[in-house]
Amino acid sequence: MFIIFSIFVLIYSVIIHEYAHGWMADRLGDPTARHAGRLTLNPMPHIDPIGSILIPGFLIMSGANFLIGWAKPVPFNPYNLKDQKHGSAKVAIAGPASNFLIALTFGLILRFFPAEMLSNYNVAVFAQLLSYVVWLNLLLMIFNLIPIPPLDGSKVLMTILPSHYQEIFHRLEQWGMVILIFFIFVLFPYVVLPILSFLFKLIVGAPFYFFL
Repeated sequence: MFIIFSIFVLIYSVIIHEYAHGWMADRLGDPTARHAGRLTLNPMPHIDPIGSILIPGFLIMSGANFLIGWAKPVPFNPYNLKDQKHGSAKVAIAGPASNFLIALTFGLILRFFPAEMLSNYNVAVFAQLLSYVVWLNLLLMIFNLIPIPPLDGSKVLMTILPSHYQEIFHRLEQWGMVILIFFIFVLFPYVVLPILSFLFKLIVGAPFYFFL
């Protein structure tokens, strides 16, 4: 049941993430996502068989200490945006921002949860599930803000870099997936997990393992 719940939370978290990209683009004048039928929380148009089901399921079944997944990217045309200077960055940041709002909402519920009620098994299980929602959405937010193509952080970085460095960054994009894979398997535990633990405790008021 926990595996099913984990996959469900991941799928809907990445769907909301992609929906937020499309919603922001639509607000800024680009209707591409709306015309493509992607401004919906119905999971079917968003699900990527590999990124939404296969890889998350494999990581959960193998007992990995992290969970990564994605939905189909929401299409948008940056040339339609009213804000040509910062519009792409706003669209990019909307996804991680949606994950932060989810984490903050459920995290504050946990923060003001009466500790004495955790002695009840059913309540403790409920708190554990909520803590997982917070943990996963913080993870998605932090991971997507990493400035490595094709992650959202790279699109935000591109809008603030001087033009000279933008050209260098563009040349590095062809190696983006290689750099990202290296980051996930080598640097991930040392960079992402400490930030994740700090933010979780800051929002919830207790470390993640407290609810396990």
